[in-house]
Amino acid sequence: ASDKTFLWDMMRPLVGPVSKLELLKFADDQDAKTVFWHSSAHMLGEALEHLYGCKLTIGPPLAGGFYYDSYMGKDAYREEDYKPVETEVAKIMKAKQKFERMVVTKEEALELFADNPFKQSILTTKVADGTRTTVYKCGDLIDLCRGPHVSHTGKVKAFAATRHSATNWLGDTDNDSLQRMYGISFPDKKMLKVWKENQEKAKARDHRRIMNQQNLVMFHELSAGSAFWLPHGARVYNALIAYIKDQYWKRGYDEVITPNIYNLDLWHQSGHALHYKDAMFCFDVEGQEWAMKPMNCPGHCLMFASAIRSYRDLPIRYADFGVLHRNELSGALSGLTRVRRFQQDDAHIFCREDQIESEVLAALEFMKEVYDTFGMTYKLELSTRPKKAMGEIALWNRAEAALAKAMNAFAGEGAWRTNPADGAFYGPKIDIKVMDAMDRVHQCATVQLDFQLPINFDLQYTTDQQEFARPVIVHRAMLGSVERMFAVLCEHYGGKWPLWLSPRQVMVVPIHADWYDYCQMIRDKLHAEGFYVDVDLSKNTFKKKVANAQVAQYNFQLVCGEAEVKNNTVNIRTRENQVEGEMSVDDMISMFKKLRAEHK
Repeated sequence: ASDKTFLWDMMRPLVGPVSKLELLKFADDQDAKTVFWHSSAHMLGEALEHLYGCKLTIGPPLAGGFYYDSYMGKDAYREEDYKPVETEVAKIMKAKQKFERMVVTKEEALELFADNPFKQSILTTKVADGTRTTVYKCGDLIDLCRGPHVSHTGKVKAFAATRHSATNWLGDTDNDSLQRMYGISFPDKKMLKVWKENQEKAKARDHRRIMNQQNLVMFHELSAGSAFWLPHGARVYNALIAYIKDQYWKRGYDEVITPNIYNLDLWHQSGHALHYKDAMFCFDVEGQEWAMKPMNCPGHCLMFASAIRSYRDLPIRYADFGVLHRNELSGALSGLTRVRRFQQDDAHIFCREDQIESEVLAALEFMKEVYDTFGMTYKLELSTRPKKAMGEIALWNRAEAALAKAMNAFAGEGAWRTNPADGAFYGPKIDIKVMDAMDRVHQCATVQLDFQLPINFDLQYTTDQQEFARPVIVHRAMLGSVERMFAVLCEHYGGKWPLWLSPRQVMVVPIHADWYDYCQMIRDKLHAEGFYVDVDLSKNTFKKKVANAQVAQYNFQLVCGEAEVKNNTVNIRTRENQVEGEMSVDDMISMFKKLRAEHK
């Protein structure tokens, strides 16, 4: 008996005993969307072949759509190509071409794709000699593919070409230059209309646009992929870190500071060099290979191993905001969501096996407080033992049971789903998917168990029986990359930061030059309480000053005239131009302090 699950073509006969059959719908299942968009990628590829005679390379589904990379020699796509592509895909939809699955030998596949060196390369490197692979046919397109697919092209009712870019074969700049066309599709034309409306909203909220408008962050070609945090951007960045540090203090974490560079021997010991070296910045130090750290966990293992540990010492919770570097390809860099230099709210918990459930439950409660504060919802998924898992199956089973128990205690039974065989090779994990104001899904927070690093570093503690035992490591992050979380929150709030995070909290607006000194006194009092406050002493009219402050997203404007000076008060307006009215200076400061303390 097997508990494995498979995605299966609707029209393909079932093979072997089937204990459960589930029909997946596009509207409420990500796997259904993945298959739908994979099929749509084939249709896009067919259209590109018809129109441009290009050589197709790969065309995968994405979390929100799909793309196809093609070789076009010196030609390139332009926006003017979108309409012809959409027209050609519409013809393919109308034709209701069947998706036909065919099993072929490696030799037959090489013959099929004799005129396509890219498909030949895939076959040569990915398919073993003497074995078979699968191809799918729709219309006159035959493509290498594992499937599954929708039954026919008529299932796709709406398609749009969304953008294009240049890339390289296998992402290597030394390889051939390729042209990438992105698309989106739906089983209903109304869905495409809603998607387009949401895209327009997303453009207005794009963090790259907002960070330029608000002078928060800049980039420079002399350090591509590394953000320059301008004064106002640094205010938000530091507020996020300070918030997490306050949580650490309440939740029993010890903050540590670790080196940025290590001898590569550390990464060989941890196992990261084998899988990760290409993404590391490596350099020579006195004839030995060193590297910038891409993660903190090996350094924390060295700290744990530096002393004799007892079962009474556990759990040990190390938190680290160390600077990390990953050598992302220049073509993959994108604003603050894909960078080379970043910091994480990274922590590693070294615990006994019997403490897994309580530590994971505490991490989930930590996560809930963070995302409740941000006004974001979330979903939980348990990813279990993969095929290439390391460690004893019995330990995996106990760990998965402990995670499941913690998730049930936190969210309730049935309030989370399982991702079979999707865990990391070193341990099971909880994937936390958060939804922003536009219901977009982000993978930020994570909770992962690790059995392998304690073995690689020979980490031990003495038990109550005076025996040695291995600790389990819980990798956890609430924000994940602070850079990426900044981008997510920037778009989630649409640049309208809540007071506690805002880089521009208060603008004091004098009605007349006679009241400049009073306004400066108000500014100094607020500054002494740790608020970001400015005074508009320009020659603009009163209305213009208020409008400018609201456009710049100051949370509050404090209007000061003769009456306010006489009464030692201020007249408060919000950035939505709501007049809150007159309030004493002391009461105003108390109100702002309360909002900040409550993270509002």
